[in-house]
Amino acid sequence: MKLSRQPPFKRFLTLSIGILRPPSGGARITIAILYGILCHTIFTLSVMAMVGAMFFGMSESFGRVPTPWSILVNIMLIVQFPVIHSILLTSMGRKFLAKLAPLGHGPTLVTTTYAIIASIQLLALFTLWTPSNIIWWRAEGSAFALICAMYTLSWLLLMWASFSAGAEVQSGALGWMSLIQKISPVFPDMPTTGLFRVIRQPIYVAFALTTWTVPVWTPDQLVLAIVLTTYCLVAPLLKERRFERQYGDRFVAYKHCVPYAVPNLRGAKHHED
Repeated sequence: MKLSRQPPFKRFLTLSIGILRPPSGGARITIAILYGILCHTIFTLSVMAMVGAMFFGMSESFGRVPTPWSILVNIMLIVQFPVIHSILLTSMGRKFLAKLAPLGHGPTLVTTTYAIIASIQLLALFTLWTPSNIIWWRAEGSAFALICAMYTLSWLLLMWASFSAGAEVQSGALGWMSLIQKISPVFPDMPTTGLFRVIRQPIYVAFALTTWTVPVWTPDQLVLAIVLTTYCLVAPLLKERRFERQYGDRFVAYKHCVPYAVPNLRGAKHHED
């Protein structure tokens, strides 16, 4: 795996500029562009669905499965995301992803294919959910304004953390942009900047925060928040095992200085990358 230690913005800018003058190869370029369009379209739709559905406490969705089957379907919808998401991050999962693109381009398109599948999972979860039609609490007045600000801040933190970790990987752009340039994907180095200076897992923590800072509370939202927060606290443990194997002493030193998910209020230990 090739790694780049360039700053996040410079790395993404360099990758983006490179697609303007790709080497010849009509089939390769067509596949790359189609994968890029598909990936970013579904990614955008899934984010919009997620933001909207949670804003209303999962009380507004297209799911219309009758009770009691709706409970079973909702459980399947909420479980499929963390389970499949985690499996695809394993070595076996990556090998599977590498087989899903035509003309032998699967290995290059792994990050794009992964983003497409994850986006489809999220889109299914937040559009096919069948609401319970029970609303416990709806914020009003100043409470509504405050919670909306917190909800917005949670999403901004998620965007910031994702950018620091590598926007090209998080969005799926790395795969198709590398393919169109006929180069091997160059992955971001171990993230230690931005929110990664404060905690080791800011993406997962910010994602969990989005589930709790909503202005409408329902049984649906509570279940969603508990399940996804549990996933966000447990799943990174497996990720950190991979990081220890990949980065060795560098990650061990970073792990020693920077807390896992809760900032150290007494001040983080100094860490030199």
